[in-house]
Amino acid sequence: MEINNCINFLLSASQNIVNKYFAGELSKYGVTPAQYGVLSCLWSHGEMNPSKIRSILKLEASSVSGVLDRMQKEDLIDRKIDPNNRRTIIVSPTEKAMSLKEGIESVVEDMNHKYLHSYSEDEQEVLKKVLQSIIDSNEKK
Repeated sequence: MEINNCINFLLSASQNIVNKYFAGELSKYGVTPAQYGVLSCLWSHGEMNPSKIRSILKLEASSVSGVLDRMQKEDLIDRKIDPNNRRTIIVSPTEKAMSLKEGIESVVEDMNHKYLHSYSEDEQEVLKKVLQSIIDSNEKK
C-alpha cells in the first residue's frame, strides 16, 4: 500500500502541519496546544475535575496531569480540593488565563480559516463529521 493511502499517515501528517502552525501562534501567549485544550474546556464548562478534562480531550490521565502541573506553575490554573468530595481535585482558570481567552480564540479562528477556507461550508461539515466519527468509533469499543 502506498503511504498516501494509509489513514494513519494522512491523519498524522495533516495533524503535524496544523499543530506546528498552532503551536507557533499560541507561543505568542505562552501556551501550548495541549494547554489550549485544557483552557478551552475550562472556558466552556467552568471549573471541572481532571477526569472530565481527560474525557473531553481524549487524553491519558498521565498526560493531563503533566499538562496541569505545568499550567499551575505558569499561573494558568488553580487546583483545589472539592469540598463535596475530598478525593477530587477541581481545576479552574486563573485571571491570567481568562485574560488570554480573547486573543487565543482569535488564533483558533484564524487557524480554522487558514486550513478550511478553500472548502465550502458543506465540505467543512463533512470533514468535521468524518473526523468526529473516527473519534466516536474508538469510544464504542
